[in-house]
Amino acid sequence: MGPHAMIAPAPHTIIQCTHERHAKAILAILNEAIVSSTALYDYQPRTLESMDSWFRTKQVGKFPVLGIEGEDGKLLGFGTYGAFRALPAYKYTAEHSVYVHKAHRGQGLGLALMRAILSKAKDDGLHSMIAVIDSSRSEER
Repeated sequence: MGPHAMIAPAPHTIIQCTHERHAKAILAILNEAIVSSTALYDYQPRTLESMDSWFRTKQVGKFPVLGIEGEDGKLLGFGTYGAFRALPAYKYTAEHSVYVHKAHRGQGLGLALMRAILSKAKDDGLHSMIAVIDSSRSEER
């Protein structure tokens, strides 16, 4: 994965995620965030089938899905970005997301992923990255 592999905390590696190898692990990380946080705006866990369109959207838009793996090859977290708004003035702006498996938080993995996607965004000619952050979750889902 070029220069991105060098910025992960040892003994971890930044990699390009694929549907075949990482869809189930990404799904598990996303679903944990859906049920326990306000990080996503979904109310129900996603299905494995939903990962088909998720990866396809990333591929069509040429948006990266970078992961961080442990020594055993297990995906510990991932970062990605996509279109922020479908307006011409936002063509150099992307919305980014970083998720780390709950058992691996607090180890600098999110920061490593953030640095990797920022580096990739700069390489892709983007100028601004936007994060959507919510501070609470309504109990009336």
